[in-house]
Amino acid sequence: MSRQIFTPSPEHEEFRTSVRRFAEANATSDIVRDLMERDDGYDAAVWSQMSQQLGLQGLHVPEEHGGSGFGFAELAIVFEELGRTLLPSPYLATAALGVNAILNAATPDQQARLLPRIATGEEIATLAYAEALDGTDGCTVEAKAADGGHVLSGHSRHVLDGANADLIVVPARVDGELGLFAVEGSASGLTRTPMRGVDLTRRQARIDLDGVAAERLGEGDAAAALRTTLDQAAVCLSAEMVGGAQVCLETAVQYSKDRYQFGRPIGSFQAVKHRCADMLVDVECARSAVLYAAWAVEERPEELDTVAPLTKAFASEAYVSCANKNIYVLGGIGYTWEHDAHLYLRRATASRALLGAPAQQRSRLAAQLLDA
Repeated sequence: MSRQIFTPSPEHEEFRTSVRRFAEANATSDIVRDLMERDDGYDAAVWSQMSQQLGLQGLHVPEEHGGSGFGFAELAIVFEELGRTLLPSPYLATAALGVNAILNAATPDQQARLLPRIATGEEIATLAYAEALDGTDGCTVEAKAADGGHVLSGHSRHVLDGANADLIVVPARVDGELGLFAVEGSASGLTRTPMRGVDLTRRQARIDLDGVAAERLGEGDAAAALRTTLDQAAVCLSAEMVGGAQVCLETAVQYSKDRYQFGRPIGSFQAVKHRCADMLVDVECARSAVLYAAWAVEERPEELDTVAPLTKAFASEAYVSCANKNIYVLGGIGYTWEHDAHLYLRRATASRALLGAPAQQRSRLAAQLLDA
């Protein structure tokens, strides 16, 4: 049965309210800033609560593997609400990358072994995605058969929560083809080096593999599975960016009402009005794109390779634009370390590049059209 694209149900809104309440309680400005300074970058107790109280880690994991069996419409709600608060957690790495990679590539038996502990929040998963958009040219890891399995050698950079992950799905070349391999975070020969990025609320790491034992996932087209995973993750990231852009809009509008200059609210000045209006258009257009993309993941998967890059490109530009306009409206206070505006600008800037910047996404679309 086809879902309605633009009409979230009352149950969806109740779920959104629950997630927002949880995120706001556990990601106040003080909490976020404290977690930014920690080596692990997240609160393990909150991560456990996300699973036990809301079941977020297993939201779209099939019920037979310990999850709730919901879809991307519900997943998009979670990412939008987490994006509002900048809650530092490995959720994007786990739910958008790790889980989807396993669902797209692994055999049923492998899914039955790997997914339950992720669904309960006991394990953090991630994907060491290749930097290149085509899913192969950026692959720097080689796999060789050994002792009935495989060993991996090489490296991958900018792996989301790579230093925290208990399970890393690694793309690697084997016999001239791309394969996806599951690597335990405690595996011998695996070295993980934290990398500091623009976004202080999201952890990245370089992973180096030197003869690391790995399990190959599935027997199908790994390149196609990786491409689908990255497209699905781009939709999730776009939803998160919509949440952040919405907060930038709300912050700017509220400040324009509260801040007086020359005896009147600054929101009464045309220059401020226009910027707030532009922000509203950006947010609503990006939200509409995300709603359609989340629907298309399951209802029209043949469109995913078109709608995902379009959505990611638009949401990226909308978020960066809103974050910049927010600082413009705030004026001098928006440039201070004490105000959270710069945290949203940092997240927007980093998310814009993550999984492919707008120019890369549009280049990919152009290549598809030329090949059509």
